[in-house]
Parts: sequence; structure tokens; C-alpha cells
Amino acid sequence: MHRRDMLLAGTASLAGLLTALRPASAAPQGSAAATRWPVATGYRAEGYHARNLQAMGEALAQASGGAFSLEVRADNSLVPMAGIPAAVAGGQPPLGEAIMTGLSRRWPVCGADAVPFLTRSLDDAQRLWRAQRPVVEAALAPAGLGVLLAVPWPGQGLYTRQAVTSPEDLRGLRIRTYNPTTVRIAELLGATPVDVPMAGIGQALAEGRIDALITSAVTGVEQQVWRWLTHFQDLNAWMPKNLVMVNAAALKALPAPHREALLRVATDAEARGWAACRQAGQDALATLQANRMSLDATPPPLARQLQRLGERFSREWVREVGPQANAIFIPYYTQS
Repeated sequence: MHRRDMLLAGTASLAGLLTALRPASAAPQGSAAATRWPVATGYRAEGYHARNLQAMGEALAQASGGAFSLEVRADNSLVPMAGIPAAVAGGQPPLGEAIMTGLSRRWPVCGADAVPFLTRSLDDAQRLWRAQRPVVEAALAPAGLGVLLAVPWPGQGLYTRQAVTSPEDLRGLRIRTYNPTTVRIAELLGATPVDVPMAGIGQALAEGRIDALITSAVTGVEQQVWRWLTHFQDLNAWMPKNLVMVNAAALKALPAPHREALLRVATDAEARGWAACRQAGQDALATLQANRMSLDATPPPLARQLQRLGERFSREWVREVGPQANAIFIPYYTQS
């Protein structure tokens, strides 16, 4: 079969391949000249982010008849997570994934994900990414980085020992915090911030050092917080995204069919990743409920206060970042 026919055959079967996440099998090797790109990620291979990259690699190998494939190197096994952007900018490896908020020190526009109470749903987060993407692309381009896709984590929610019916119910509670933003949120809500790393959540709850915490439903399931807490509000306080970056020179140097195939499977992977995020959040909520946690609606007085906090944090971020922040926020707030 000629290579052109192989490409067409792979494209025809692509729709079926993209319907679910599953671990990647070894890509067929079409020839000694086959291109195989390593992909660096700091996240575990079993998580939906890494599985999504593995499925993208499968799709690419299928579309190219094995002439172009990816090797996903998860769990910090190729490059430590903090070093992935610089490594990709240097072309070693040509592809990598990192959480976007971790890039904000060098590229402040990547910090929009961390503005609290800006997005309140996955639809909001998608609208934010549509507004954010061209600004992020322009910011990363001088470093030789291109943007392939971004996939979110489920939103942050509030876990408590008792039902929260008004903002006053949070006053005096000891809330677990882990960065300056969460400390400010606790203080603005009248609560007491208590610094606790992720690995220490269970111990802090067991020892009674914290009464509440803000984290995702997924993390709550991983930590089995129902052993100590009884109520959860799915605030979607913020929804950080993982960014998959490509070395721009390496992308440009690819043969046109390879480059087109990579961009095509990346588009499909982004859509699949957002669906996986939604499913992960739904599954986690079901698990919390199955373990007798009450899934509470956010009371209107608290929702209004959180909205005001979101507006305050947004204004502060605009002052800090400057015109690039408005280039994100204006389309975000004006898009329907």
C-alpha cells in the first residue's frame, strides 16, 4: 500500500479511535526513518491527562501509517515538571505538558486560570480558554513555543463539617490553604487559614486542625474526606488547565503531512480531554454521594459574595498584568 493510501486509511478509522481514552499500544514502525517524538508530562500515567496524550499518540500513529508517533513519558520520568517548558523550548523533548498556572511567573497571561471565582462552570472555562488561547500563543511564541491544546482539571469546591447556608457560617472556621490566593480567600471570608500540603490533608482532618477545605471533588475522593467531613458545594472556584506545548522549530521542520496530522489529532485530543474532565468530575461527585456526603447547592448570599470576590480578584489581576489581561477578559465577558 502506498503511503498516501495508508494515510487515507488511517484517517478513515480515526473517528472510531477517538471515542474513548485507553492506554496506547506500541506504534507500528513504518520504516527506519519513522519519526517518534517523546512527550514529557509530570502527571501519572493512569490519570486522564496522560491517557489523553496516549490516545493522541495512537491516533497520530494510525493516521500516518506508523511513520509518525509519540511516546508519552509520564510521572516526571523524562523531565521534572517545573523544567518541562524550558526543555520543550530547547527541543528536548519537542512536546511537553505542564499546568498553565505554573507558567505565570514568566508569562503572566497564563495565570488567568488561577483568578478565583472567575469561572463557575466548565462552559465558563471553555469560554475563558477561547479568549485566552491567542494571548497565550503570542506570549509563548518568542520563546520558540507553540500551543497544541489545553485540558482542564475539575473545578474547586468547598468541603465542610456542617451545612453552609450563609457567608457568616464560614467565619472562624479553620480552612486549609496552600498558596497566597487561598490564604486571601480564607481571610476575606472571615475564616482562619491553615497551611496544609496535599499529602497532609487526612492527618490534619483527623487531628482536628482544619474544619473545611477548598479542593476538587476528584481530590476529595482521593483523600476520602468523607471520613471527617459531611458536606460539599461544587463551587468551581477555579479550573486550572494543563497546557501541551510544542517546540515551534520542530513543528515547522516536520513534513507537511506529519504536521497536519499532529495538529488534527491535537484538536481532537483537546475535545476528548474536556469531555474526560467533565466525566471525572461527575464520577467524583457520585462517589462522594455514595459515601454519604451531602452535595449542597451554594446558598444565594454566599454565591453573591463569591461573585464579588471574583470581581475583586479580576480587577487586581488586570492591574498586575496590564493590557494583556484585558485582551483576555473583554472577550471572555462579552462572548455569549
